[in-house]
Amino acid sequence: MSRFVSCVPIFGLCFLLTACGGGGNPGMMMKGVAQREQAIGADPNKAQVEAYDAIVENPFQSPEVAPRSTFSADVNTASYSNVRRFITQGKLPPRDAVFLAEMVNYFPYRYPEPTGDAPASLTLDLVPCPWKPEHKLARIGVKARTLAAHEIPSRNLVFLIDVSGSMSSENRLPLVKKSIELLVNQLTAEDRVSIVTYAGDAGLKLPPTPGDQRGRILSVVRSLSTDGGTNGSGGIKLAYETARRSFIEGGANRIILCTDGDFNLGQTSQSDLVQLIEKERASRVFLTVLGYGIGNLKNSNLELLANHGNGHYAYIDNLDEARKVFVEQGGALVCVAKDVKFQVEFNPAKVNAYRLIGYENRVLRAEDFKDDGKDAGDIGSGHTVTALYEIVPVGVKLDLPGVDPLKYQKPAQPGTATDEWLTVKMRYKQPDGDVSKELAAVLPANSEKAMSEDFRFAAAVAEFGLVLRDSPYKGNANLDDVQTLAEGAMKYDPNGHRAEFLDLVRVATGLKERATKE
Repeated sequence: MSRFVSCVPIFGLCFLLTACGGGGNPGMMMKGVAQREQAIGADPNKAQVEAYDAIVENPFQSPEVAPRSTFSADVNTASYSNVRRFITQGKLPPRDAVFLAEMVNYFPYRYPEPTGDAPASLTLDLVPCPWKPEHKLARIGVKARTLAAHEIPSRNLVFLIDVSGSMSSENRLPLVKKSIELLVNQLTAEDRVSIVTYAGDAGLKLPPTPGDQRGRILSVVRSLSTDGGTNGSGGIKLAYETARRSFIEGGANRIILCTDGDFNLGQTSQSDLVQLIEKERASRVFLTVLGYGIGNLKNSNLELLANHGNGHYAYIDNLDEARKVFVEQGGALVCVAKDVKFQVEFNPAKVNAYRLIGYENRVLRAEDFKDDGKDAGDIGSGHTVTALYEIVPVGVKLDLPGVDPLKYQKPAQPGTATDEWLTVKMRYKQPDGDVSKELAAVLPANSEKAMSEDFRFAAAVAEFGLVLRDSPYKGNANLDDVQTLAEGAMKYDPNGHRAEFLDLVRVATGLKERATKE
């Protein structure tokens, strides 16, 4: 018997779902899923009004037409926990809820720590593509410097909490309170905590308070209740004002927004909210956005706010996920590099075509790479970032739209670099800096090797996403192969997340089979 997900403590209850080897008993699995759905407060009769923007997947491109691929770092993890929530409720997720980059980056990987003064390391490797063996799969791995406990600076944290009427159910404000308690228990006298709430109006519920005054902080947290509309813009303004007043020079200054994203008072449009966040970004205060709730989650709003606010976005569906964000990855609240961008140049002597897997909402223009005024992703202590490219080698046919040769420009001469697949450049700024620095690495022709355990697992997660999206680029991808790939990558699993993924694949397989029969 294998354990499904984990024994998840939710509001004093613990549900354990077991699955037999090879897929288990679908009836037993779905019974457990229904129990968990009831426990987290899902109402099957309530209209689902969740918002997801359409994803247009990156196409294959020829390096002779588009030699460079440029994109921003992405440490958001919301898509995986959101997809998990759908599957544990007994439903396959909407295809546009599946962000492949966020799925892959939910999991940590064992890339080497950076050396010297660099805040991150670059790792490149290449293997045959699991779902299209005649293609290659290239991996770019980034590991942010892991700060030791004595290196973590003092933290100025402003919790911005949505207490509107839409946050009343058990998986919203009550779960927010339990989540905050996990983080507060780790703070010290050198840290500062403030609490701002918003519903119809915004209010300062707790002025900046030393982190070791846990009783005082938690008393305010536990007293919060819901009522009224959702003036998110008013709350955002007050939170940034509070963070600026208690700003710690050289510290980690961050707003932690806890909401379902349903803004209906004040500035409510996406463009207005983005402009507000971009204006406040200059204050050197970073933003963490945490989504809560079922049936009303405004994923698109929350993703945009995080992407434009020097921050990252996670979705909290249970207390275990809160523990992952605030305890396992607590150091990630401390930024070690901001405005992190990548530019990959492909060698047409080796590469017939390439495709960036995921990152659709992070793609940049080639000229944005050198533009220090262009905002990009931020990475925190210990973060890992993984990007995957599917590569069509020269000699393997792929139909691409043709273009006429250039009339006014001469093609670049190949020189002596014909034995390289690609070159990666990573551009970043120090957390308090305005001028970028660069790292670079080359993937030589002899890079192809046996797939490492970490690479194997990342490929399994990517293939899982391709199947869930029913991607036009999925090739031979299927859930049986996903399971086989993942099963060969389980030796490193310090917190059980890989085991949870494997069980999730088994349940998704049952859901797919059931959908096919209906």
